[in-house]
Amino acid sequence: MTVMPPRTPRTDGPTSVPPARDAAQSGGATESAATADTTWATGTTGPGEPARTAPTADAPWPTGPTEAARTVEAAGTVEAPGTAEAAARPVAEAAGRVDGRFGELPVASRRFLARAALVTAALSVAGALLGLLRDQALARLFGAGSDTDAFLVAWTVPEFAATLLIEDGLAFALIPAFSMALAHRSRGAPGDPVRALVAGTLPRLSLAFVAVGALLVGTAPQLVEALAPGLPDPALAVDCTRLTATCAVSFGLAGYCSAALRAHRRYVAPAAIYVAYNVGIIAGMYALGGHWGVRSAAAGVAMGGLLMVVVQLPSLLSQLRRRTVDGERAVASEEPRPLDTALLTTVLLFALCRQSQVLVERFLASQLPAGAISHLNYAQKVAQMPMILSVMVCTVTFPVVARALAEGDVERARGRVERDLALAACIVLLGTAAVVACAPQMIEVLFQRGAFTARDTAATAGPMRVYALGLLGQTLVGVLVRSYFSAGRGTWYPVGAMACGIAVTSWIGALSVHSWGVYGIAAANATGITVTALVLLAGTGPRSVPVRVRGVLRELSRPVRAALVATVAGTLAADRCESALLGLLVGGLTVTVVFLSLGRALGAQGIVRALRSVRSATRRLSHGRS
Repeated sequence: MTVMPPRTPRTDGPTSVPPARDAAQSGGATESAATADTTWATGTTGPGEPARTAPTADAPWPTGPTEAARTVEAAGTVEAPGTAEAAARPVAEAAGRVDGRFGELPVASRRFLARAALVTAALSVAGALLGLLRDQALARLFGAGSDTDAFLVAWTVPEFAATLLIEDGLAFALIPAFSMALAHRSRGAPGDPVRALVAGTLPRLSLAFVAVGALLVGTAPQLVEALAPGLPDPALAVDCTRLTATCAVSFGLAGYCSAALRAHRRYVAPAAIYVAYNVGIIAGMYALGGHWGVRSAAAGVAMGGLLMVVVQLPSLLSQLRRRTVDGERAVASEEPRPLDTALLTTVLLFALCRQSQVLVERFLASQLPAGAISHLNYAQKVAQMPMILSVMVCTVTFPVVARALAEGDVERARGRVERDLALAACIVLLGTAAVVACAPQMIEVLFQRGAFTARDTAATAGPMRVYALGLLGQTLVGVLVRSYFSAGRGTWYPVGAMACGIAVTSWIGALSVHSWGVYGIAAANATGITVTALVLLAGTGPRSVPVRVRGVLRELSRPVRAALVATVAGTLAADRCESALLGLLVGGLTVTVVFLSLGRALGAQGIVRALRSVRSATRRLSHGRS
């Protein structure tokens, strides 16, 4: 499925810009415009952000550069400015201003972007649900013992690869580069800058992916020994690691395709990659599990990684075969602009530091009885679902912040980040209250069948409650780190903040693992990520979007108080039910009602705005039916 944006010719631009190729199709308004105008279309403005009116021919709606100021720095045209305002000035010129104004995004395109954002969100949720089914299948087929421990050590490789090659690292570097190439193509640059960029980057990156994959295969025994020195069956973990090492290539290519397609305003295929990935893993486990055991899950990772590339390849090839602006095939070549090394380095290091929490946990858990790594994995996967949903908010609005900085409107960027913090905190705290209140019922309903016994349920539910205490910190880190990179500059502060959190996690985990077991490891994780969130919040200012820290903390205290009361009420309600499914439903409903009611009474802005949006949407639906 490919969603094509409608082409609307411009009437206010200079004659040298070909119609329907400037704002609506160029890299100057891709990802940024996508989510920014989706936000406008759904009416999610609030205090601190200027009121927006529909664009007209006389007052076109301004759009900033793709991925904000990163576009210019990726091209090497910005000296490292000291403030967000300084970074914003040169971006407008590089983003393709026309007669002193940004190219407008037509109304039809905004509607298309709203639909595309809805499809993307639906596919993301589908991928997350399939991930849950994948974990259920793993628990049903192989339980929670030494075999699954071995696989989960090998699972470290795709976990790291997804963060570095798909979700953060390559996206921060490649999307601005492709956007700049598209902008050059739209202005009639000789040759095809997009193909030139592909020719200059894809072969080198592919060689790097293959080299890393080969290195992982060759050093699998040493890697397993370093990750989990106390593992009962290291040979099985080595076999699984060699199978999962293929994702260094497949994830790298999938991340490259995803970045290129998003820059081209093609959102469906990139959003479908985790659907394809989890389908491959589930199919591999059921098809090969009888002969290969838990190795079938590792083979499924390899198959799923291949499907991630296959699902995007047709769409990417169709984009690369497109004609240039003047309708002729590109015959000349253009030297591709280099990627922003400083930005890529700091993003990769931050992602590595954040993922190293998993390394610390599995290293410590390998010293515990068999099954500890598996119990921690299931607990973390379920507990993190609220965090994943909450971070989707800032993922959608991140380009809005970037565009505001690109236009020099720091106040609007600050208002957007503060509203994101309030809304994301309310979402994750509601989920945290539900997880803590209904943890045993959740695990029993989701996993207790087949080889996963009641003992495994009890051993997983306890640590999950402790993990949940760090979910607010996880969400704050996800929101705040985007504000540090929104100006497109490499900054070391987030890396240092994450390193502080890892040091706290390692220290507390090492002190508590022998006396508290998996509970000590979970507590170390929650404490470490909370420390990182506080350090990031304290450092906002010249390094990032300057949020008002005291106001943010005061606002966060309201949903925290509501979550505490909702947790107590939900726990009492869930424990009164004999059936796990009934207890989960009753406890979850109690948590939701108490949290929303008390949060509204306390004036939590995230809850108030969310309820207002629901009422508006309901009113529009009722009017449409009448």
